[in-house]
Amino acid sequence: MLSYRVRSLTFPLLLLCFVIPASCQYVKILTSHSLPYSYPQYDHPITSECDDNSGRKVITFSCCRMPPSHQLNHTRLLEYLKYTLEQYVENDYTVVYFHYGLKSLNKPSLKWLQTAYKEFDRKYKKNLKALYVVHPTNFIKILWNIFKPLISHKFGKKVTYLNYLSDLREHLKYDQLNIPQEVIRHDENLRGKHKGKLPPVVKVPPPRPPLPTQQFGVSLQYIKDKNSGELIPPVMKETVSYLKRKGLQVEGLFRRSASIQTIKDVQKLYNQGKPVNFDDYHDIHVPAVILKTFLRELPQPLLTFECYDPIVGITSVESCLRVTRCKQIIQGLPEHNYIVLKYLICFLHMVSQESIYNRMTASSLACVFGLNLIWPSKGTASLSALVPLNLFTELLIDFYMNIFNSRTVPGEILP
Repeated sequence: MLSYRVRSLTFPLLLLCFVIPASCQYVKILTSHSLPYSYPQYDHPITSECDDNSGRKVITFSCCRMPPSHQLNHTRLLEYLKYTLEQYVENDYTVVYFHYGLKSLNKPSLKWLQTAYKEFDRKYKKNLKALYVVHPTNFIKILWNIFKPLISHKFGKKVTYLNYLSDLREHLKYDQLNIPQEVIRHDENLRGKHKGKLPPVVKVPPPRPPLPTQQFGVSLQYIKDKNSGELIPPVMKETVSYLKRKGLQVEGLFRRSASIQTIKDVQKLYNQGKPVNFDDYHDIHVPAVILKTFLRELPQPLLTFECYDPIVGITSVESCLRVTRCKQIIQGLPEHNYIVLKYLICFLHMVSQESIYNRMTASSLACVFGLNLIWPSKGTASLSALVPLNLFTELLIDFYMNIFNSRTVPGEILP
């Protein structure tokens, strides 16, 4: 039997998937849960800003932003961790762990780690699909090798060491990450020390103009102009149609990821104007991921940049007036955006009506689609914005008929 001290030493690495990402909102959220510390000089160590290449939510943890341990109320911290991670455990997610900045001053105590380990059961771990450890120290690597035989093979496959920030580009949308300046400077210092040993930086060619049949990464207007004025983009119409016929009662619809290569292949077919038969892939989650990917790769979010601030302000509106406020915001959308949004939300409302089978309530769908429908024009959405963004999306789905029945646009269609 391993001693408690030895086992505890492995927690910062082996249990990152449910101890460190669990603290993913050291933020001011409008709930009864308050911050475990109150020192404004420390930025939030954890953020959830983007999706990886498989459409999974990415949670980042930055050790350099952890305040000294003596400034933390650890009991409140543990309660806060569980409350926060609840927003992610039902969906597949990825963790990026920036190790630089972890010092004896801000390390959690061994006793607290043991308590946290007991508090988090399997549901907090099973949907973690990838753990990227950036700037690992030799000690972490040695420790991992020592205990690797004791770790499940399944979990071991999820862990990837990345020596430099640039290595992240292969796995996720690096430019959307809010990386602390301390980590960036550390990365530059490492590169400086190893100058001459690194492989040459591959120059990225300038982006090519979109194909006439392009579906991903182009505006709604571009797709409309290239498709004889069709208001609903073909990729959305086909994925929604397929999921409506075959996926409404699939448990966990939109929660699960799909093969990265398969998603790339399907995107390529759509961009080239070639037909896609989802039956060929034998995976209902492929069209679900394609739909999310399409929304996420729009140059401007479907709900538009202009609506970001009004949407974030939804939590400041009295509960009884929130649906009315949602309706007001939606009425201000451009006509084309409104038509596409109404089509999508109508379908998501159908999905939520089958939640007894698929377990996807309006709240669950909102957690998946919130940041795929709206994000800020500069930077990334803060964690404090996640609650209002998801709440707004949940209200759209729950009260679809009420919110959308007062505006009918010529040419609109429903799934």
